[in-house]
Order: sequence, then structure tokens, then C-alpha cells
Amino acid sequence: MATEVRGKYPAYLGLSSAEFSRRVAALYELSSPCRLCPRNCGARRDQGERGFCRTGLRPWVASFGPHFGEERELVGRFGSGTIFFSGCNLGCVFCQNFTISQLGEGEEISVEDLAKIMLRLQDMGCHNVNLVTPTHQAPMIVEAVGIAREEGLAIPLVWNCGGYESVEALKLLEGIVDIYMPDFKYGDNGAAAKYSRAPDYFERACEALREMHRQVGDLVVKNGIAVRGLIVRHLVLPGGLAGTERVLRFIREEISPDTYVNIMAQYYPTHRAWEHPELSRRITSGEYREALALAQALGLRRAGPH
Repeated sequence: MATEVRGKYPAYLGLSSAEFSRRVAALYELSSPCRLCPRNCGARRDQGERGFCRTGLRPWVASFGPHFGEERELVGRFGSGTIFFSGCNLGCVFCQNFTISQLGEGEEISVEDLAKIMLRLQDMGCHNVNLVTPTHQAPMIVEAVGIAREEGLAIPLVWNCGGYESVEALKLLEGIVDIYMPDFKYGDNGAAAKYSRAPDYFERACEALREMHRQVGDLVVKNGIAVRGLIVRHLVLPGGLAGTERVLRFIREEISPDTYVNIMAQYYPTHRAWEHPELSRRITSGEYREALALAQALGLRRAGPH
């Protein structure tokens, strides 16, 4: 288990201004034609086109503030400084934030205003800046971080994403993101295609987790607060639809037995889940206990309810 933070903390304080500018430019280049995520939809955002996620070239923000419902190592005493970004590169029929991710709630703001939000969260005492659904807005987010750090931002960045990530884009986040927190939604591509419109989800999530772990390693906690590393979330679905065993086995065998895995029981039918009878109920206590027992049997030492 990792016990030391590798490199500077927060990571983005260690990059030169020139390197920061290079990363921002490279991310914007990936946005037009867009290949920021595995969909590679090719939208020319620089010409006003909007792809699957319906995002342009301005930050699109639904809300922000201290959040106390995240993992305890992120919340601490003063909360995790969440910024909920609108739009999404997935189309989950059971998304609990569907009004933001799929119905377009939120407001387009300037990059400078996004930087001010980050600084405000720090001023409120938040232990981190928790970027919720950031993948499709990576260029604007990184540009805002570069501005904010010049104004004194100095708390960890959490990349709180759906797990459907481009390794090419992730490589440009190395040395900027401190904590990666992907969902690992499915071990079965059939389910991923049916419920999230992502028929290659499992392979892309595996690639992403490998790259994230390469960058930041296992989760490091200091004085009860996460400062660097990988947190993986897995939501148990009714009837084993999430492919939990394949997900957990991959993490154990190809990432690390010390991976911090939050096995979550809070699924409930919402949005368009009712169109699928198999998703129209909560999970049972037995289904959740089975997932926890599986993690234990596989030797995942930091997996459980967090």
C-alpha cells in the first residue's frame, strides 16, 4: 500500500506556466474535431458543432458548493468542493443526475468565472475541488485551474468521472489531477450498450484505470483526508446487470489489491430506468452482501461501503 505522496502536492503546483499552456492547447486541439472521449464524435466545437455531450467551448456548470455525501476521505470536516458540470459523454438510463447530464440544466460561464468558483470553494474550507462529470469539458477545466493556481489555488483536484475516458486525454492530465475517481459501471458491454449507449465501455474503462493508476497510484490519505491516488466506484445493479465479478476481478488482477473501491448500494430506478423492467427495482440486501463477499474473496483489501 502506498504511504507517500509521489511528487509535489497538489500536483498542478509543480508544472511550469509554459507546460500548463501546452496542456491546455493540446486539450483544446482534441476538442475540434472532438476526440476528448472514446466516442470520437468529431464535432467541430470551434465551428459551433456540439456532439453527443452537447458541449461547446465554454464551461457549462449546473451547481457548486461543499458536498458532504462523498467518500469520507474526500469530505473530511469541511466538505468536498464539488462542481457539477452539465452534459455527459454517457447516456445512462438510470442517471440520478439526469436533469444535469441529459436534460441540459446549467449555465455556460467564462473560464475566468470557473477559476473563481474553484477559489471560492477553497475559501469555504473545502478539502479539494471535486470535478463532477468533467471529461467532455477538460480543456476549459484545465485552463481554469491554470488561472486559479496563479491566484492561490492549492488544494487537490478530484477527477470524478464515468470511467468512459480517452487515454490520450488522460495523459494530458498527468501532473494536474491528484485524485482520479472513476465509476467502473459495467463488466459487460451488452449492458453498457443497452443502458449507457457505450458498447465498448469495458475495454475503455480498463484502459483508463490502468492509465489513472500509473499516474497517481493507490489512494494516499493524510490526517484522514485523501491527497493523491485512485478511488474506484462501482454501483451494484439489480440482477447482477453491472457484471460486478468481472469488474472487481480486473481491479484485483490488473490494477492493485490495495485499490480503494467504493461498492455502492444506492441504486434506485429513476429517469428512464422504468422502461427496462429489470432495472425497475432497488437491489436487495442479499445482492449487496454478495458483492461485498466477492470483493473480500478476491482479496481487495480496501473495497467495501465507503
